[in-house]
Formats: sequence, structure tokens, C-alpha cells
Amino acid sequence: MSDPRPVLVVTSLHDPTADVVISELHDRDIPVVRLDSGDFPASLSVEAKITENGMRGRLVTPSRSADLANIRSLYYRRPTGFVFPNLPEQDARFAVTQARYGLGGVLASLPGCLYVNHPHRIGDAEFKPSGLSAAVAAGFLVPPTLITSNADAARDFVKRHNPVIYKPLHNPVYRVDGVSSVVKIAEVTADEINENVAGTAHLFQQRIRKTADVRVTVIGSRTFCVRIDSGLLDWRTDYSRLSYTPVEPPPRIEQALHHYLNHFGLIFGAFDFCIGDEGRWWFLECNPSGQWYWLEPETGLPMRAAMADLLGRTT
Repeated sequence: MSDPRPVLVVTSLHDPTADVVISELHDRDIPVVRLDSGDFPASLSVEAKITENGMRGRLVTPSRSADLANIRSLYYRRPTGFVFPNLPEQDARFAVTQARYGLGGVLASLPGCLYVNHPHRIGDAEFKPSGLSAAVAAGFLVPPTLITSNADAARDFVKRHNPVIYKPLHNPVYRVDGVSSVVKIAEVTADEINENVAGTAHLFQQRIRKTADVRVTVIGSRTFCVRIDSGLLDWRTDYSRLSYTPVEPPPRIEQALHHYLNHFGLIFGAFDFCIGDEGRWWFLECNPSGQWYWLEPETGLPMRAAMADLLGRTT
């Protein structure tokens, strides 16, 4: 008898990666409930009771209902934020916090549920200083890095470790002339640094002279390594110039990957490395909600099946 418990997929309406995973789950006759937490409360409602036997209740959308006590796994992708456009500013701010800590707290407390990944663990892992420190502890090579709001410290670091690149610590979307944009990674010189550095925190990192990049996607116990050749400082700026080759990780890399994920309580991670001139892999970052499906058509790696295996497991 098949397991009737559904997989809960929490993401925005436009998420091609979630689309292909859901299609794979449907092909396996695994029930799925998809919702965007950002639809609360307009087209998503929650009823949750705290009982001696754990959380009891349901989530309801216009087309689906999920029993909180019987969710097999939760695939937490990229939901939209809570908005209350019809409320005054202060009331809207209050409503957003209630939604975040109410519905968000319910989604984070599902009994017996496998999280890929747990939203609280995603939040922890998105802090770059924490991720870089965890990478060192896991045994990865990490380029010399400075996080500072001090212009003199930044200039000294650039002079000592030249060439150096600047990276945003987090990348919110800007709108430039109505078009979505982000702050890009860029090389920086000492004479470009001025007292504006004091305005907030900045991340500076020695630029590794590289021969290629590697995206490593860990899905449960499965590891998929893809070499990316581009000639670009940041390969994400021009996908048309990329070529892909599946590769095997160097010794001890796979063990370090799981050490890193275990540190944050994650079972999925999209890791970025660069390969230095000497062939060593240098850790750059791990995105706990990173994109991965675009690599499957390019390489033939069975990543969608691996994710469905993970989400659909019954124990």
C-alpha cells in the first residue's frame, strides 16, 4: 500500500525547479500539496492546535488541504514574503510579524516531517560569516577574507592580499529603471576604498587565480559535482558563456561537504568552489536554497530523481 502522506512544497508560483520536482513526484504517485506562504491570509489559511501529541490542524488553499500531523516531507524553496497592502503601515508591519511567527512557526514545527531544508536552518546558513567559519572548520580551503566597516582596515587588506574582490554579504534585489538588478562581485583596488565603507558592513576576499569553477549539489546522501568553464570572474553573470562537465571531487571534499551541512542541520546544499592554478578547490559559499535543476539537462546527472527519492522516502 502506498504512503498517503503528501509532500508539502512551499515556494512561489513561478519556480521551475519546484515544477520539475513536483512532476517527478506525481509520476511516482506521491501526493503533493504546493503553497506559497506569501499567499497568507488571502488564499491560504492555517488552523493549528498545540496538543499532547504535537501539532494538529491543517493548511488550506483554494485547491488543496494538508493535515499538519501527516506531512511526509517539506520542500522549502523560495516563497514570497508576507504583504498586507490594504493596511496602514504600522498595522501592516504588525500583521507581517504575526504571520511570520504564526504561520512560519507552524511550518517549522511539523511532527515527523523531513525538512529539505528546515526554514530556521536555512536562515542560519545564509549568514556568510557563519558559512565561511563553518567551511574552515569542515576542512575546506577558504580565501583570506575580511568583513569590516573600517576603511583603513579594508585598504590594508587589499594591499596585503591583492588582487581582492568585493562581495555583498547578502544580495537583495534592486530596481534600476524598473528592472531587477543585484550588486555584482567586482575586483577592488586600495585607492577605490573611501570613508563610505563606514556606512555598513562589507566583505572583501582575496581573488584566487582560477582555472574553472565547480558547483557541487548535495541532495541527501547524493553528491553531484559539475565543473563550470567560463573565463568570467562570476559565472552567474552570463550563462551563455558556460560549459559544463561532471567531475569527481578531490579526496576529503565529500566528507567536508557533509561536515558543513551537519553543522547547520541541512540535508541539501548548493556549494560553489573555484579551482586554483594548482588544482586545489577553494570554498566560496554554500546556498541552502540554491538552484540546481538547470544542470541536469546540461550534464544528464539524475538530480531530479535524487530529490524525489529524498522527499518521497517513507522513513
